[in-house]
Amino acid sequence: MKATNNYLLPASSAEPGRAIPTDLLIGDRWRAGAEGQRIEVINPSTGEALASVADATAGDGIESIEAASRAASAWAATPPRKRAELLRSCFERMVANSEWLAQLISLENGKALADAKGEVLYAAEFFRWYAEEAVRLEGEISTAPGGANRIVVMYQPIGISLLITPWNFPAAMATRKIAPALAAGCTCILKPAEETPLTAYAVAQIMLEAGIPPGVVNVITTSQPAAVVKAMLHEGRIRKLSFTGSTEVGRLLLREAADTVVNCSMELGGNAPFLVLDDANIADAIAGAMIAKMRNGGEACTAANRFYIQRGVYEEFTKQLVAKMGAVKLGDGCSTETGCGALINQAAVAKIESLVADAVRRGARVLLGGAAPSRPGFFYPPTVLSDVARDSEILKQEIFGPVAVLLPFDSIDEAIALANDTEYGLVAYIYTGDLKTGLRVAERLESGMIALNRGLVSDAAAPFGGVKQSGLGREGSHHGIREFTEAKYIAVDW
Repeated sequence: MKATNNYLLPASSAEPGRAIPTDLLIGDRWRAGAEGQRIEVINPSTGEALASVADATAGDGIESIEAASRAASAWAATPPRKRAELLRSCFERMVANSEWLAQLISLENGKALADAKGEVLYAAEFFRWYAEEAVRLEGEISTAPGGANRIVVMYQPIGISLLITPWNFPAAMATRKIAPALAAGCTCILKPAEETPLTAYAVAQIMLEAGIPPGVVNVITTSQPAAVVKAMLHEGRIRKLSFTGSTEVGRLLLREAADTVVNCSMELGGNAPFLVLDDANIADAIAGAMIAKMRNGGEACTAANRFYIQRGVYEEFTKQLVAKMGAVKLGDGCSTETGCGALINQAAVAKIESLVADAVRRGARVLLGGAAPSRPGFFYPPTVLSDVARDSEILKQEIFGPVAVLLPFDSIDEAIALANDTEYGLVAYIYTGDLKTGLRVAERLESGMIALNRGLVSDAAAPFGGVKQSGLGREGSHHGIREFTEAKYIAVDW
């Protein structure tokens, strides 16, 4: 199944040019949208058009449901071992193609090439993990307490799944949803963000080459996501909605899904606190802070936003963090020398400028950065703010950029209260020299994930998700495949 409209990825010293599909993938063919419109894809590092992709209408969305429906029965009946082998093949092909996939991500997303390479391997890992989970979807059997019958529980595919992914991890957010859906026996429709659609189409192409049957995975891009998704949810055959994105959009989708009682998983916004206690190893805390803050240039829902540093180590931590962040090179994502790439668009730059300006007006000191450079593309430098007033907007909102906000605290109780003072609860970071203290603090933090003396929590084998306004459900681990199943109870006596 060859795509006719392609974007030719430029050749590099290590890789030949690659043809990336730019049309909708619906069933067994790549095709233009019904109205023939296109969406421009912009390179954030230059601000210039990189390519264009097909623009789906609501009718195209319904067609993708039809394609997924035609493939559903056969895929659900495919033996788990066969599904596992196909997913394993997807993993192997993705790893084999990791170099050019990373280049593609850097081009359309702007992130540093090192971050893009890390993302591709992380994304591929979901195929490997769910290849293993596909054959381990175990049921249950027990005796009813009264002894009248046996309770048999089996887990069946939930049905056609609509997967909506953001632009910040265009490969990993796609595979984190596609892999468990397919492992459970569901067919799906992926709607990637219009800012970074090329990666999604490239991953879909790799999956087809790996042997995934037509219609099992469909991909549509649209400039009218609200109208298209609404039409799809109200069509009646979508039984699962898995969304990663802002809390604001998540709330709107939950309202739409309520009309047809669609099962929803929501991985929403974050405002991660990073706690450093007086007894922490400062060198380790700085290393962890650089990962938690600067991975993906801060454009991650798991990014550390609010750094609460106990007063005894506040000055030293601040000094070392400024030095480390100041050494990060800002530049084109595709350059191997770049440590911090471009933000996704000008609106992202403007948001950070506004948040920093508000903090400064309220008394914050700019220790590093603090102003967008005058150059093509959408850049904001690594920035450190101290003495930030506690009513500043930058403490309330998800920053989504390379800005670290530092505040001192005196007692652990104070730090916990500050960390929990947010509507979000996705991830929190703790650095302490005492494991007992760390675990006690972790228990009291209102967060779905805790990184204890670590700057990274993401792992395909771990349950990813938050509490409060940060979402519903979990992705990754064995929890992730259960999100795409229905439990069926059979009462039987023998």
